[in-house]
Amino acid sequence: MEAGAHDCGHGSRLLGLLQNDDVDAAIEAGLMHYVPCTACGLEVATKLIDAQQTLSRAWSARDRYLARNARLARRVAEREAKRAPVVAERKSPLPPAAAAILARAKARAAERGRQ
Repeated sequence: MEAGAHDCGHGSRLLGLLQNDDVDAAIEAGLMHYVPCTACGLEVATKLIDAQQTLSRAWSARDRYLARNARLARRVAEREAKRAPVVAERKSPLPPAAAAILARAKARAAERGRQ
């Protein structure tokens, strides 16, 4: 269908799909882009606009639900990260040779303390 062209039969086909409970096919056929004209039947136009509004509300609710779940998951992850023990890797400010000398001296001092 061309942009700007209107086919009143299109509304009837969309309504038929909805009445057969084939919402997916109605969406693919352009339900959300349906715009009635003055020549379209009032009943058809009303039912299709109601279906558009129902779908729009459902999609908005789904988006809010997904956003809420993502927000809750992020908060749980942040809370768990705060609770996790912080393991700081401590490096000696001494050069390796000096650290080795200090370790030997501490070991000798501990040995003398036991005697």
